[in-house]
Amino acid sequence: MDAACPCGSGGNYGDCCQRYHTHQATASTAEQLMRSRYCAFVVGDNRYLRDSWHPDFRPQDPLISDDTPWLGLRILAAPAPQADAATVEFVAFYRQQGRVAQLHERSRFIRMDGRWYYTEGDQLPAIKLARNDRCCCGSGRKQKHCHAEC
Repeated sequence: MDAACPCGSGGNYGDCCQRYHTHQATASTAEQLMRSRYCAFVVGDNRYLRDSWHPDFRPQDPLISDDTPWLGLRILAAPAPQADAATVEFVAFYRQQGRVAQLHERSRFIRMDGRWYYTEGDQLPAIKLARNDRCCCGSGRKQKHCHAEC
């Protein structure tokens, strides 16, 4: 697939997150895992979300809601891991009831047997975007000329 990867890496889906989703590769960093998990929400890959969630924290309920259109992802902080633990702070933008909303979270990851897993995260307050910031959808356009309500 030559389409741009929804994770915002700048690569195409086939060379980026799809290889994680199809288990041809494993994420070598917590940030890569975070990006691939966001992408799994976008493409509807519930199996990958379950596989990448640490079993001690994995919920029983379905993870993906088919009625959530995801608009874009921003990684705000991905500090170097401490041994086999890491955090990634991100904002994921989505459309809800005709308006743009956001999920701002500081996620925690652990590495077990050489593989990163998501454990849980702390939800944080929404970030404020300025009119001249790049748009939340990743179009490259200014906020005011694209999704001004982000």
